[in-house]
Amino acid sequence: MKTYEICLLANLVAWLPGAVLAQDVVFSPAATEQCLAQAPGSEASCIGASAERCMTETQGGQSTYGMSACLDAEAGYWDDRLNAAYRARMREAKQADADAKAGGWTPPQQEDALRAMQRAWIAFRDARCSYAASLWSGGTGAGPAAVGCFMQTTGEQALYLENAGF
Repeated sequence: MKTYEICLLANLVAWLPGAVLAQDVVFSPAATEQCLAQAPGSEASCIGASAERCMTETQGGQSTYGMSACLDAEAGYWDDRLNAAYRARMREAKQADADAKAGGWTPPQQEDALRAMQRAWIAFRDARCSYAASLWSGGTGAGPAAVGCFMQTTGEQALYLENAGF
């Protein structure tokens, strides 16, 4: 991890718990799930729907603390979905590799390719979100920008993996 990434993460960790203590966050993934059910083919447009509702329903939700808390809550929702999808794709990849070996052919290993892709994606996400925060030149919007980027990017990757990359 680079020094600027460590500083960014340290800043997020330092003030995000205060956001949760400062007000009761009203978060439910219902808005995102409802959007997903109604938006086949345009699921990515649903990322952030629940965070937006949280910001409007939480007292102080439009403050940098409130925004960060709501965005972080939805980021956690997408992170859970991403991890479940990754585990499912990994099981499928291992089975495909075993089937190929049993059949006597040696195509590129799906397990290795999936793992490499996910590791590269994590590095991309971290760099992308560090850049998003840097656009605020150290201002108070840097935190919500970084957390919002993390939510958006994680949601996109979760959807990608849920659809098996297609």
